Amino acid sequence: MSSNSRGVMIVQVKDVSHRFPETDLLYEHVNFELETGQTLAVTGPSGSGKSTLLSLIACWEKPYSGRVDIRKGSRVCWVFQNPYGPKYRTVRDIASFPFIAHGMPRPQANEKAEETLVEFGLKTRIESLFCDLSGGEAQRLMLVRAICCEPDLLLVDEPTAQLDMRSAHQVADSLRLLADRGMAVVIATHDPFVWQSCDRVLNLEEYVPLVEEGVHALA
Repeated sequence: MSSNSRGVMIVQVKDVSHRFPETDLLYEHVNFELETGQTLAVTGPSGSGKSTLLSLIACWEKPYSGRVDIRKGSRVCWVFQNPYGPKYRTVRDIASFPFIAHGMPRPQANEKAEETLVEFGLKTRIESLFCDLSGGEAQRLMLVRAICCEPDLLLVDEPTAQLDMRSAHQVADSLRLLADRGMAVVIATHDPFVWQSCDRVLNLEEYVPLVEEGVHALA
């Protein structure tokens, strides 16, 4: 999606509550809207349901109550916590694959992929194999590959969780570029440095149901 598409409503989360079978509610009454060009950080301690909320937004799971509305025709991409790619393919090959898969000639696909790789600080790694990348480089490559799918909504799960501080800061810097490309971005993260790169922060601790002492949440 181009930067001139800013301000288009992409996702609306309406009074969402969720739990797994035979468990208490993870959270309740979650509400937010997100437009293109905006970034939202979803925070909370481990086990608070950050990744689960991404699954609800992606419509991979249905909420226990409430609803999630995605703008019709929107492309949704997910960048997982653990970067994965074919070990012996080059960074260029991995980044250009989405373009080629949609029928773009390889020379043009490579050119467009390289432009994005340079923007995300991977200029010197374009010819490198995936297996030779550092954790931070691999995570940035996953962001580039997702961007090359030209999504309207990008979901990013704990992008700095397993990185050293330097790599984590590089990835956080890259996240700041995402909204500039005109997409809506939701990032599940426990990293305060990533929060600072986002327009808004949703803390799931604020949506945990209040339970009186000795009373089960679903009683």
